[in-house]
Amino acid sequence: MSVLQGPFDTSGLHAVNRLPISSLRRDADPVLDEGWQFQLRPSAAAADGTPWEPVTVPDLWTMRGAGGEHPHYTNVPMPFPEAFPDLPTSNPMGVYRRDIEVEGLGDQRLILRVGAAEGFLRVAVNGVNVGTSGDSHLEAEFDLTEHVVPGANVLELAVSKWSAASYLEDQDQWWQFGVSRPVSLHRVPRIRLHDAVVVSDYDSETRRGRLSVTVQTTGLRGREEPGYRARVAVLGGEHLVPVAARMPTQTLPKPSRDRRVRPPQRMPDDFMDSLSMAAAGAELPPEFRANPDAMWWVTPQLTAPGEAELELEDLDVPPWSAESPHLEDLLVELLDPDGRVVDAARWRIGFRRVRIAGRDLLVNGARILVQGVNRHDIDPTTGRIMSRERMLAELSLLKRSNVNAIRASHYPNSPEFLDLCDEIGFYVIDEADVESHAFASTLVHDPLYLTEIIERVARMVLRDRTHPCVILWSLGNESGYGPAHDAAAAWVRGTDPTRPVQYEGAVASDWYGGRAASDVVCPMYPSFASLRAYATDDRADRPLITCEYAYSQGNSTGGFAEYWELFETLPGLQGGFIWEFLEHALDPDGDGRSLYGGDFGDEPNNGATMLNGLVASDLTPKPALHEVRAVFAPLRFAASPEELHAGRIRVWNRQSFADAGALTVHLRVERSDGGSGEETMLDLPPLPAGSEARLPLPEVVLAAIHDPAALALTAIVRTGTGSLWAPEGTELALDQIVLRRPSTVLPRGIGPAVVDERGDIVDPLLRSGPRLELWRALTDNDLSAALDQRFVRSGFFCLDPIETVVSPGEEATEVSIVYRAAFGARVEHRRRISRTEDGYLFDEDVRFAKGTHDHLRVGVVFELREGFDHAEWTGFGPWENYTDRRSGALLGRWSAPIDDLAVPYLRPQENGTRSGVVDLTMTGGRGVATLSSAAPLHVNASRYSVDELESVDHWWELPVREGTVVHVDVAHRGMGTGRIGPDTTAQHRLVESRYRWQWHLLLAVGDE
Repeated sequence: MSVLQGPFDTSGLHAVNRLPISSLRRDADPVLDEGWQFQLRPSAAAADGTPWEPVTVPDLWTMRGAGGEHPHYTNVPMPFPEAFPDLPTSNPMGVYRRDIEVEGLGDQRLILRVGAAEGFLRVAVNGVNVGTSGDSHLEAEFDLTEHVVPGANVLELAVSKWSAASYLEDQDQWWQFGVSRPVSLHRVPRIRLHDAVVVSDYDSETRRGRLSVTVQTTGLRGREEPGYRARVAVLGGEHLVPVAARMPTQTLPKPSRDRRVRPPQRMPDDFMDSLSMAAAGAELPPEFRANPDAMWWVTPQLTAPGEAELELEDLDVPPWSAESPHLEDLLVELLDPDGRVVDAARWRIGFRRVRIAGRDLLVNGARILVQGVNRHDIDPTTGRIMSRERMLAELSLLKRSNVNAIRASHYPNSPEFLDLCDEIGFYVIDEADVESHAFASTLVHDPLYLTEIIERVARMVLRDRTHPCVILWSLGNESGYGPAHDAAAAWVRGTDPTRPVQYEGAVASDWYGGRAASDVVCPMYPSFASLRAYATDDRADRPLITCEYAYSQGNSTGGFAEYWELFETLPGLQGGFIWEFLEHALDPDGDGRSLYGGDFGDEPNNGATMLNGLVASDLTPKPALHEVRAVFAPLRFAASPEELHAGRIRVWNRQSFADAGALTVHLRVERSDGGSGEETMLDLPPLPAGSEARLPLPEVVLAAIHDPAALALTAIVRTGTGSLWAPEGTELALDQIVLRRPSTVLPRGIGPAVVDERGDIVDPLLRSGPRLELWRALTDNDLSAALDQRFVRSGFFCLDPIETVVSPGEEATEVSIVYRAAFGARVEHRRRISRTEDGYLFDEDVRFAKGTHDHLRVGVVFELREGFDHAEWTGFGPWENYTDRRSGALLGRWSAPIDDLAVPYLRPQENGTRSGVVDLTMTGGRGVATLSSAAPLHVNASRYSVDELESVDHWWELPVREGTVVHVDVAHRGMGTGRIGPDTTAQHRLVESRYRWQWHLLLAVGDE
């Protein structure tokens, strides 16, 4: 018989019969993954729907396209036209049904655990309602004991798409529906463990630890069940502590009609006065202190009923940090009065202390730099269903990229994910599933949502507070700011004083305010100037850690090193969290044709905005990740010319705790004549964290760097030991000391070149000769509303030659072409073209009319015929780089197939450029083509033209081509992060009115 006789609250704001959450996890008995049947119904009131079909749980019906339902992507707006508080009239419900066998429960309880359900969850057994939950990213547990019968039972999980709780889950992500985390059944004793509240503190001054364990039980009914004990095994010792019994019920004495009987005095005559004296901190009368019944009223209970407390001091334990994630096993057993173990649970704990001192966030007494990323749960084929293998692959990639922190944007991740963060070593900002972006200023002031917001924050804290990786609690994201946040922050501080609290909305409009809800200033996408201003303002008294910055949509993340120059040099700035780690593209069919917003017919949608990660959703790194890895490197290297001459190199250990003993360094000399020198190990001492040393260069390296062909000294940092996230010898970072800039001596012209009437050279290897190019396939940053379509308004996407003058001379052919852009702007391109013994020498001169500024590129483009398949160049590489994003690129001589030079951004845009190039040679069966320049250029060799890149919406729509489009730019605008955040800085913009450069093109037909 159901404990509920009436209908459920279907708003989704108030869970029904959901058990209290805790950090305790049990082995499932059994795991309910197989044997489910699924049906999609048009509404919760409908009795039937699509035909029943077998599924495995976890399951998101939107990823399977069940009933025509698909993922829906929005950022700010809700995915339906109704306005708060209304919900769509069309509200499908997915029903998951399976049989469960129940035998021999006896005095046990049967607990159902739903890891997470995307949508509003209803649980029923044998057709009887059991309970509900509307929180999509935390587990919900229900006691099925009173609802099951011996033998076969029918379990149903019904998930409705929309509820009032949907307005609290309006994150920038796909809307998905179903059961996203595992479902399990647990047989547990009636009297059992509920939780263990663990405080594992570490004092960096004494280098000693302190452990407090509060064991919480459930099921004890009072004094009729005394004698239970908790046995705590930790650090090689066992400790028995009694479970406190419940206090006896206090009853008022019945008045006696027999006035001859004098009752005993239990309280002092001045009892009420003494209560107020105790509250005021005054000395209590001796007779009051001697009375235990009276003292019970004024002395706080140190141990609550049903709890057992253990305190261990002065522990010799290694501290936990992201760099050295030392963990200890904690075993808690519940013993009955006869000493039998009736329940047990394990935790892994780490000893560390997090606190804020002035403008610094400290871990174990040290000021850390937060090298973080924002991370969503996303898998291209399963959506938000995350396997342990996938989570481990993500975290391993992050660790190998020197990332040390993760913001769980924007909801609590699975406990298994936090387990891995504990073990591998990451600092985590745990974030509550609270985002009301579309109605940000409404819900946090609505009393109907007050308890739900606080409960979502509280349940996150209660579940995750044992994890050492969690160093900050976040109250949510983009939900305005209101009393609900202040109330939630007060609850968190009262429950867990060991961690700070943050919330971006509290400081969004005032970095010096919002203290009630945020102990940290955590802005989004701050400008460089604003960071400098905060760092030098006397009012600044909290650490600033950006919760989102370095927006990485498409070809982006320019200026990243400039951010970190500020973080590493200015007070009060401690890094932040890149937006974001992973793109959200989906590939439900696994055919390689990834999809983004709108591709499922989802309206309204925010299109390609989701493609804003350092890594594609299939875990393929984008070039920006190389930049991040370099800036976050654990070691940095430098040397002045004088130091190099003396055979010395400086090494700085950037880490906060770990010495360099777990790392190895090899040195390699990059040469302009091709290839690199052999790697030579550097004798690296165990350099303490934060220190610098001048080390002698190996003799073989010292000799190599003085060779005239030596361009740069490269340092390769690798792991010295194996681990869960990387085998021994895994590359962690590349750093470089430039020895000399490459240069090329151009051949002299020997006469005028032959050109056609358009001023183009004609050659059998050319499909089209070099022509002026001022446009690039617009990046997502170029399209930013903040940049006000300035590039489109320039009209340089279309250059119409309106005046061409060709003047052959004795030494060169002079060509002058005046172009008119799409909206009337004029630009003049003058060039002198000379023949050389093996090619053409170009002297280029581009002049812009007054009033035109901020160009995308200035250069020429030509196309080689088919038959070229390989490229070699001297300059920065080996991967794509631009002037504001090349800290992770290396100067040297590089080679790659031409097909591999392009970067397949899912929404096609500018890609594949290499900067600082003085020569590029392309070869194949057709012949050889070499361009060279005395000054460094930006070059790009690709199968696709700018027009082709801009003609399609997905990379996989581009046709297969065999020609090679080559761009030769004297200047190319930086990438910046201007779509959301700072544009590229002034030194990386093209604002001159005149550009001049010289280059040579060699063309040699091969033997076909």
